Amino acid sequence: MAIIVNLDVMLAKRKMKSKDLAAIVGITTANLSILKSGKAKAIRFSTLEAICKALECQPSDILEYLED
Repeated sequence: MAIIVNLDVMLAKRKMKSKDLAAIVGITTANLSILKSGKAKAIRFSTLEAICKALECQPSDILEYLED
């Protein structure tokens, strides 16, 4: 199972910096970096909701599933 995180793409589309998103969402830049790199093992729905609200997007804009 391969989950692709397109958070960097959405940040670029919205012309927002990672540190700004982290501040809005209320997480550390280190945790946001882990999420962006795809190394995160999980994400809370509340965090995903806050990211989607801040970036005005849907979860499917951030997360993508590719079958192996």
